[in-house]
Amino acid sequence: MERLSERLFQQFSALVYEECGINLHEGKKSLLEARLAKRLRATGMASPKEYYKYILSEDGRDELIRFFDAVSTNLTYFFREPKHFDFLVTRALPEMVRRSREQGSSRIRIWSAGCSTGEEPYTIAMSVLENLDQPDRWDFRILATDISTRVLQTAQRGIYDKAKLQNVPPALRSRYFILRRGGAGEKLYEVAPQLRKVIAFRRLNLKDPYPFRGPFDVIFCRNVMIYFDKKTQEMLIKKMAEYLVSGGYFFVGHSESLTGLDHPLKYIKPAVYQK
Repeated sequence: MERLSERLFQQFSALVYEECGINLHEGKKSLLEARLAKRLRATGMASPKEYYKYILSEDGRDELIRFFDAVSTNLTYFFREPKHFDFLVTRALPEMVRRSREQGSSRIRIWSAGCSTGEEPYTIAMSVLENLDQPDRWDFRILATDISTRVLQTAQRGIYDKAKLQNVPPALRSRYFILRRGGAGEKLYEVAPQLRKVIAFRRLNLKDPYPFRGPFDVIFCRNVMIYFDKKTQEMLIKKMAEYLVSGGYFFVGHSESLTGLDHPLKYIKPAVYQK
């Protein structure tokens, strides 16, 4: 692939920022070139310039989504940042149960924003189901969203290799996963129906209008804000906080902080905030 000119890099960066809010600064140029090279091979296009014109055309709308898929990095595994799940079951869940009962309701709603390949929402589901008294009596649902159609397909398949499950306790692995064999005889783990039935996977660009009402008791938005500049972070946090119940919790990644941002949430502990 021919080198990406500075002008074209700025054009791609502006497009990604305008549509997704992701900030592809100068240090991300080599990343963009690598992701572009894959899409050029896949589409048979001759140059980044030709590809850029194509994704802006009416015929290139589907490829535009694939391009956004390619530039949004996704790395995750089950029980990543485990202190969040400890907090969820020891503090947030009892408060959710008490709040619902006081309202004469059985409703519990959690949003996994930027759910990637599904490990986070499935971990949330396991954590809640394991610690909820008589879970079948509760109207418990998780909304799991991501901008990438590619990772959502993986999440909906719900089949993972052994490495992804290294932090899943054996008791949970046997209860919530079905052992399969891959084409080469390798061990694969498929999520069980009791996890699937409480999760809805949907494509969502966090910058777009939200096609739901909420409210949510908890929002996980971990390792998502790092891709946005300060202005976009503030806009998104304020927007998402509107969909959080009073007293609800907002989780960000441990490498992230809302310090220095204008937002309506109260700091509880590192990477945990409350409305």
